[in-house]
Amino acid sequence: MWYLCVFYHRLLDYRRPEVESLARMFGAFDSEDGGGAEHLEWRIPEHHHPDSPFHFVDLPSEDVARDVANRSILVKGIYELWGEADSYEELEDAIKNYPDERKLPYLTSESTFRITVDSFGKVISFQEQNERIQSLTYIPFKGRVNLRNPEHKFWLMETDDYGANNGLPPVVKKRIFFGREVGSADRKLLPTYQLKSRTYLGPTAMDAEMAFLMANQAMVKPGKLVYDPFVGTGSILIAAAHFGAMTMGADIDIRVVRDGRGPDCNVWSNFKQYGLPMPIGLLRADNNLPPWRPGLKEVFDAIICDPPYGVRAGGRKSGGRKLLKGVVGPYTVPDDKRTDHIPSTAAYSLVECVHDLLDIAAKMLILNGRLVFFYPVLREDESAENHFPEHPCFILVSSSEQILSSRYSRVLLTMVKRGPYTKEIEEAARLKHLEFKENHLKWMEDGNLHSAVFSPGESVCVAEGDTKVSKETKPKYRGKYV
Repeated sequence: MWYLCVFYHRLLDYRRPEVESLARMFGAFDSEDGGGAEHLEWRIPEHHHPDSPFHFVDLPSEDVARDVANRSILVKGIYELWGEADSYEELEDAIKNYPDERKLPYLTSESTFRITVDSFGKVISFQEQNERIQSLTYIPFKGRVNLRNPEHKFWLMETDDYGANNGLPPVVKKRIFFGREVGSADRKLLPTYQLKSRTYLGPTAMDAEMAFLMANQAMVKPGKLVYDPFVGTGSILIAAAHFGAMTMGADIDIRVVRDGRGPDCNVWSNFKQYGLPMPIGLLRADNNLPPWRPGLKEVFDAIICDPPYGVRAGGRKSGGRKLLKGVVGPYTVPDDKRTDHIPSTAAYSLVECVHDLLDIAAKMLILNGRLVFFYPVLREDESAENHFPEHPCFILVSSSEQILSSRYSRVLLTMVKRGPYTKEIEEAARLKHLEFKENHLKWMEDGNLHSAVFSPGESVCVAEGDTKVSKETKPKYRGKYV
């Protein structure tokens, strides 16, 4: 059945993939696995731009529609549409022509209801809202009005016809929708989990809205085991734990996972702050030298992470420069120094980091498990378009771009494991990795995005005869205000 899906007007590229993932999790497709072969059918309302918050989506049942709307972060509401038109006269005809067997069960004398007037691209005064509600007298409401906790909620939504560029998707013609609310998102959890009130934060802590969105993409639910190999201060695992999953994380910095800033300001205290189940374990681990015993496979239901790509923090791996160059040999930590020893590390290029992440996910994810992670893209480099890392075990089911500055953006990749990890797969993945290194941008092998994003400003030239020939201004972040 077709439903009207109204989105919040933000993170436009992420909206449909989130609904697709949640619909699959709640049984919208015949197969119950996490695969991505099937997709929902979508339509855009007449005269609307693809960036419009109004979309039509075909869902198998009202129960699925309600579950998706109630769980989603970006869906404002999903509605059973009783009528749509360009004018209120046409809307009356459309509602009257809607089948009575679909309308009458919600208009009985025993029921309670509320009508809400909403708009997009315009402001409707309180008086105008009342006038629009009064114009709906042709709908045979027999129940009582209950504004606080109604049994049925009806929405009258209107878009304006504006041609000026006001930052919103262009609407050529006015459109009016009336429908019954099936489900709506509860975004009250976002202020609860906002970063500014969190006990323990790091420079790369994931924004709460994005963390919950990533958890939805990974189809996190109670009983699942979720792993973050770059756990940091635990923002992503907090979102997964909120949805009932068991969590586990790792980080190469032992000071983060073990000590934090004290006994009451660490990763564990973040979970305690929200009353969430504690992670079953936090490891000091290096993806380049994974700690898993040989033969251990298919442990995690989902892996969700934000790999270090060098804008706010660069990747590190075990070894140190001298050790990796063979200047010194491997060392053994004395027993009396094991409690406070911090192992040496070296730079970890993004191309190597991504390869190790895919390899670990291929081994440790269950069949049809999901890998959700961010991947950076230099926007000015056309050769980077749609050139994402690949692995023989995975299929890419969605890629959603978030523009962070005029120089670069990050893409949220959602991959599904479709086959077992074997020696043949390992060799094929190694060849894919070599091909990826050869064909992709050189900045990935050089280390990070920092030099590309934080570029120096204009050179300051001095007058002739000055002892100082020239100097460069302090590097400026081009995307500071984006």
